Amino acid sequence: MDANLTKLADRLGIATEFSDGGLKSKKYDVDEKVIKFLASAMGYPASNDEEINHSLDKLDNLRWQQALEYIYVRTQNDVFIDVVSADLSGIEIEAKSGDGAVRRLDYEYMKDTARHDNLYKESLRITTPLEIGYYDIKVTLGGKKYDSVLAIAPERCYDNLPQDKKIWGYAVQLYSVKSKRNWGVGDFSDLAELVKLCAASGADIIGLNPLNVLCHDFPENASPYSSISREFLNPIYIDVEKVPEFTAADKKPIEKLLQELRDSELVAYEKVYPLKVKMLEQCFARLQKGEDKKRQKAYKDYCSAKGKSLENLALFQAIYEAEKDKVWGGWQAWPQKYSSPKASGVKEFLAEHKDRVEFFKFMQFEAERQFALVKEVIDSSNMKIGLYRDLAVGVGKDSAEYWGNHDLFIPSAGAGAPPDAFFPAGQRWELGAFLPHKLKEEKYLPFINILRANMQNAGALRMDHVMSLMRLYIIPDTMDGGSYVYYNFADMLNIVAIESWLNRCMIVGESIGNVPEGFLEALSSKNIYALSILWAERLNYGWGDFRQPESYPSNAFVSVGTHDIAPLKMWWFGYDIELNYEVGLLSDLNEKAEMYHKRETDRKFLLAALDAAGVWPQDKLRSGDYIYGEQYPEGIEEAVMKFMSKSNPPVFLAQLEDIFGVDKLQNLPGTDRDKYPNWRRKLPLDLEDMKGDDRYTRCVAAISAVR
Repeated sequence: MDANLTKLADRLGIATEFSDGGLKSKKYDVDEKVIKFLASAMGYPASNDEEINHSLDKLDNLRWQQALEYIYVRTQNDVFIDVVSADLSGIEIEAKSGDGAVRRLDYEYMKDTARHDNLYKESLRITTPLEIGYYDIKVTLGGKKYDSVLAIAPERCYDNLPQDKKIWGYAVQLYSVKSKRNWGVGDFSDLAELVKLCAASGADIIGLNPLNVLCHDFPENASPYSSISREFLNPIYIDVEKVPEFTAADKKPIEKLLQELRDSELVAYEKVYPLKVKMLEQCFARLQKGEDKKRQKAYKDYCSAKGKSLENLALFQAIYEAEKDKVWGGWQAWPQKYSSPKASGVKEFLAEHKDRVEFFKFMQFEAERQFALVKEVIDSSNMKIGLYRDLAVGVGKDSAEYWGNHDLFIPSAGAGAPPDAFFPAGQRWELGAFLPHKLKEEKYLPFINILRANMQNAGALRMDHVMSLMRLYIIPDTMDGGSYVYYNFADMLNIVAIESWLNRCMIVGESIGNVPEGFLEALSSKNIYALSILWAERLNYGWGDFRQPESYPSNAFVSVGTHDIAPLKMWWFGYDIELNYEVGLLSDLNEKAEMYHKRETDRKFLLAALDAAGVWPQDKLRSGDYIYGEQYPEGIEEAVMKFMSKSNPPVFLAQLEDIFGVDKLQNLPGTDRDKYPNWRRKLPLDLEDMKGDDRYTRCVAAISAVR
């Protein structure tokens, strides 16, 4: 590869080579075409030598063209800024905090002056102590004032775990919760009742799937990781009967339908969501025409507080609804007049469809109101952590988040995963990826707003694919391969730490995949908890013994599995192996047979680990080796729950699917709903019946005996 192209790639944070995350790590050289594409997409053309040299010169001159950086992200014990000016005498720095207070900051020169033509660059260490948070700063240079932002981060993220006790709770897909009163999908009222059940059982945390808003016009696109905006909630979780404008008369004509929706094995999104929307439309019309001035004011205040972000979401949903039958291909196929919130036809559309735009805002207003009520129940229940929310790594390119600010994203490309042993061709997630330099120009506000929205009402936040704080694998739309694009890891970590403290929210990082060397250590030093699961805590890269509980990492949240992994009973019988074969993810019969043989060995390893830990219930001791064809081991749910409860991690998240013997998967990665009903499977038991269920009470007792 040309030396200057390599230099340009390094300067821009584009990897020219990388290794995969397989057991036998393989090295890949990045195609020059990919590097040139990504460099150009980032604003630095690189199609030939002349362009490459020009782009390098542009980078060399970049910092000298502005007096201050857009934002300085620093830790409390190391606060400094750099300034560029022809005159470095008489520098003054003022800082305004969030409460409006303004003060002058003291500083000292760091003695590292650099020169470029007639300009000087100097670093200044701020000696005035500053609290965690964001400050608007004004710096006087040569008699002129320049603005920037100073973000002050703690050394470590917030932590609210009790020091004298390990805690536990549940990992739940909210849509999967059944109850005798919901409308065929778990809702915020169910969540409030689940909080009460958990608190009564001694649990202190509830882990949730992402709750963000999905595509209004295609409710069957149900993956909670495919949001159209990570700043707002999914209206399907609204309990319509708790909307103040709803009446008992509204429910009478649909009682039979509601019972059918409750009784269905899978969530019928194509029926549930339109039904809720229809009822919410009636409620909104009553709010507009009614005389409840207090609620009308609350709605207007909410819209005002959410500002442009809410306006963009509601506009996107309204335009999408109007255009869905006219064009195919999402917002990028819309007429040019709707190509962005600032496009020529959007203002006219808003004037013509104001009520519809307001309705989409109303759904968010009511969703947030009901979600806040859940937090009130958590607070009154004195749960240690409360909600443990999940932040998806990105949004699809056909999303309101992308439409609202597509200049912020790498154009004509999407995030994915590089080749590995499981996906030799890599994975295309088709997620929009932030342009690193543009994100900094925006003072990280898009990222900050997303963090704040998902920390709302939460005591902990799981960051999906947390490696994105450092790098993302970006694949050009017209190419097969891609490369990693690096972000300012220190800035991103510190922003997370700031928001963690400001929102009193712990941080957990999901790091399954290709993890860079030293990355996990960096997270740990920032007090970001790792994730661990039973199936990963094994010797010999998953081929040997299960580790005993005392050898588990102490800086992690732990569970038996995840929504992408077979629940305990399904794993035991190998139904997941058969499922993979049925849908074509596994095609070789010999490989299928080998997987069954390995699973038989794995089951023996698990039994031996449970024996060694002494966790079998005394009235249900192991009575055999349970070879294929024999029954499911009696008491194994309790044994596994107690085994995991004895482990080192301070937080254990039990899955209700394991407790109730579910033998089907929530999500089968690599498939869509034409092959498997992903994100639709309900729990087998109504919420009201859980407390009295013997499996539930025994598993809670097994956990409580240790935690």
